[in-house]
Amino acid sequence: MKRTLSLPTLLLAAVLAALPCVPAQADSRTDTRKDFNIAWSIYVGWMPWAYADQAGIVKQWGDKYGIKIHVVQINDYVESINQYTAGKFDGVTVTNMDALTIPAAGGVDTTALIVGDYSNGNDGIILKNKKQLADIKGQKVELVQFSVSHYLLARGLSTVGLSEKDITTVNTSDADIVGAYKASDTTALVTWNPQLSEIKAEPSAAMVFDSSRIPGEIIDTLAVNTQTLKDNPKLGQALVGIWYDTLKLMQRQDAQGQAAREAMAKLSGATPASFEGQLRTTKLFYTPAEAAAFTDDAKLVKTMDLVRSFSFDHGLLGEGVTNKDAVGIAFPGGATLGNPKNIKLRFDSSYMKLAADGKL
Repeated sequence: MKRTLSLPTLLLAAVLAALPCVPAQADSRTDTRKDFNIAWSIYVGWMPWAYADQAGIVKQWGDKYGIKIHVVQINDYVESINQYTAGKFDGVTVTNMDALTIPAAGGVDTTALIVGDYSNGNDGIILKNKKQLADIKGQKVELVQFSVSHYLLARGLSTVGLSEKDITTVNTSDADIVGAYKASDTTALVTWNPQLSEIKAEPSAAMVFDSSRIPGEIIDTLAVNTQTLKDNPKLGQALVGIWYDTLKLMQRQDAQGQAAREAMAKLSGATPASFEGQLRTTKLFYTPAEAAAFTDDAKLVKTMDLVRSFSFDHGLLGEGVTNKDAVGIAFPGGATLGNPKNIKLRFDSSYMKLAADGKL
């Protein structure tokens, strides 16, 4: 899963006006569409979408609400977000940081409808023939620049009294990161699963810092266009129903659950054993109540303050932005960060609560 910044100038055509918070049970008379497109890319925490489509769960919930939902794989994660931002998709699988720095910073009002998981070891810093994070000083570090890998690196460096001025970052795509490690002049890199697992298996590799050290900060979501969700609440209800039905199946410790996880592994290009290992380093919120509680927790506000600070410091909130308050972020309960008149990213727990209460 690649997470990085697109050029703000490419996003201007997709700018939408700021919108009010979305009620989970909006008037059904606002429904105006029957066809919707959701983009996803390969990552352990997003494979339930691929399986749900293959297993007919997407169709089942679409039929329930009289709509069609097309779940479309995009091989390049950044491209999936750019296409969503440009209006070609109604929703996209995206991290909290990328939701802020790409569509929200580009003016597209976006709602994190489902908070699916957080990385709990799926992202890591690897050194070649070195065992301590402090040994990274003076090295060139291969990573996807301005991504959650970059964020993880900055957080890791701060724990050993270092900063980015002590290293040199080398922008490397997620598709090339495994090959880059094998180059003789590569001594350090940051990446995520499944690439992380493959590199970690190399005899010379040592993972010296990972996302389990910053739990709850690298969050994986399904985000949707706020206006689309407001106009079509049935879409939100169907998507949440699809998600939790699929998670309910995949966590079963019987033949059906195993078959679902094996299918997800195959769809992601991983072995069943590798996929199970990736699940162990993913804090999946298997129940809607758990996901809603995480989204409602005041800790999320503190996390997003860290994320927006990093994003501003690295110029990811747009050209000419003079402070980190430029893009507003809204949370359940009315809390906000940044400009309350320019809310462009919203965390909404109401649909997850409908699922928790059995009201879908």
